[in-house]
Amino acid sequence: MCGIVGAVSNRNITPILIEGLKRLEYRGYDSCGVAVHQGGALRRARSTSRVAELQAQAASDGIASGTGIAHTRWATHGAPAVRNAHPHFSPGAHAPADAAGRVAVVHNGIIENHDELRAELQARGYQFVSQTDTEVICHLVDSLYTGDLLEAVQQAVGRLKGAYAIAVFHRDEPERVVGAREGSPLVLGVGQDAATPERFLASDAMALAGITEQICYLDEGDVVDLQLGKHWITHLSESGRFEQVSREVKTVHAHSGAAELGPYRHYMQKEIFEQPKAIADTLDAVETIGPELLGPGAGARLKAVDRVLILACGTSYYSGSTAKYWLESIAKIPTSVEIASEYRYRDSVPDPRTLVVTISQSGETADTLAALKHARSLGMEHTLTVCNVATSAMVRECALQFVTRAGAEVGVASTKAFTTQLVGLFLLTLVLAKQNGHLSDADETRYLKELRHLPLAVQAVLALEPQIVAWSEAFARKENALFLGRGLHYPIALEGALKLKEISYIHAEAYPAGELKHGPLALVTAEMPVVTVAPNDALLEKLKSNMQEVRARGGQLFVFADADSRIESSEGVHVIRMPEHYGALSPILHVIPLQLLAYHTACARGTDVDKPRNLAKSVTVE
Repeated sequence: MCGIVGAVSNRNITPILIEGLKRLEYRGYDSCGVAVHQGGALRRARSTSRVAELQAQAASDGIASGTGIAHTRWATHGAPAVRNAHPHFSPGAHAPADAAGRVAVVHNGIIENHDELRAELQARGYQFVSQTDTEVICHLVDSLYTGDLLEAVQQAVGRLKGAYAIAVFHRDEPERVVGAREGSPLVLGVGQDAATPERFLASDAMALAGITEQICYLDEGDVVDLQLGKHWITHLSESGRFEQVSREVKTVHAHSGAAELGPYRHYMQKEIFEQPKAIADTLDAVETIGPELLGPGAGARLKAVDRVLILACGTSYYSGSTAKYWLESIAKIPTSVEIASEYRYRDSVPDPRTLVVTISQSGETADTLAALKHARSLGMEHTLTVCNVATSAMVRECALQFVTRAGAEVGVASTKAFTTQLVGLFLLTLVLAKQNGHLSDADETRYLKELRHLPLAVQAVLALEPQIVAWSEAFARKENALFLGRGLHYPIALEGALKLKEISYIHAEAYPAGELKHGPLALVTAEMPVVTVAPNDALLEKLKSNMQEVRARGGQLFVFADADSRIESSEGVHVIRMPEHYGALSPILHVIPLQLLAYHTACARGTDVDKPRNLAKSVTVE
């Protein structure tokens, strides 16, 4: 959440900073801002509108410089307001709040001891004008500054508790920006043009796409000093002193995330329709089932495990919940699924023979990274991630990895990342099943055939869009909805409810259909649409009985049924038929009409589909 871009160059970098913000805007769009070193002073523009408005404001104000920082914000401390927007300035102790700034700061993360630092700095004469935790960093750096910005930042980060990625510059040191990270991602970009010596900072390499492909991923605790055509990275040693260190600069072909929408109205719709290709790309190198799919050394590690622990948040948690059914029914391996933000704060029983699996689209999800580190601290060193970003912290932290190939996902509500996660988790299931002697040659051949056919099967489901659009008109007039599923389709019902509430703002809940009579049935009226995931599986007859319970109370059923499930449309029962039943892989097909229903309902209600209120894409704060 939130996005940082910074630069030191001998050309005007304001357009680069703002273009970088556009690429990171999906991470937070409550406010945005840019600050530069211009004419011996600090200048800035801030806005509670989108980055396009900031761009117009900066152009109108003539903001141009070779040194600057920029930020797009997802609000944690303080409402979305200009005074809370980054960059923050410090004019110095005892200076009027509106005096010219001396230090400028942008920050991702949360400073947990900001109240203590605020009180200390106020006692020293610093005036606070925002509600943010970030402003304490700005004043703290100013209070420690004695002529060397790097030294001041090194001292400041030693006082901070919590998670942060920061970029700082000072009025008295043109052509210099200092960055630091602890718990939030930050990358260094090295300019490729010798005639234009420059260095960049960003919270994601995607912000620098088209500017440089030479990327250095900073480690936890690094402080980096950017100057014209050069940089230094320092790290706090065990002796308590910052020492210069080397970090590898890699060539990273980052996608800008700004692909043309083409015939689509929103990125979410585009990404829903990209799922056949995303799945095909994810399966591209899969010829046989073997541990090599999960990285070097996977075979030996998997032989040392006899249970699985899945850690994830949000949509990724629902993909993990689906995988639990596969892992226990096909691979015969005990599996538990934990919400990452809860796992690290409770007492659990560690088992060193557990395979700890993390799931994350971005690979930077703070709660999941923290849960992973907690699991490792308990002695569980067999780790694997299913992730969409090969260069992410999650991939670097885990011993094994399956990198999905969904491509850049711009819409905040995840779609193609979810279905490719399911593909990766199904492959993990088959690898474990084969290694443990539970996958016959015939089963392996059958599953591989079904996986290869999956993109075409998804394409057939997408053809249902016109029928789903018709349903969305009715849903748009509702304020509540229930979703029902059974077995491995219960997590799919949960995901469908999440999508509807995320982007249409309709209150939606999901239940195992058998639980309906244990309380939720009290909510059912003619005004409560009940969406039912109805594959033709072993639980279908039980599900039909649950549907009758809804009809008996006047509820309206909206059923996604397999072609051969013998569920017919009638009064109060609306049916859309899926093209085919797909066995164990059915959840991947059944989630797609739920994505489309949420999308078209949101369109009918006129909400901001790609940037829903109060949300952001990459959740890098706890």
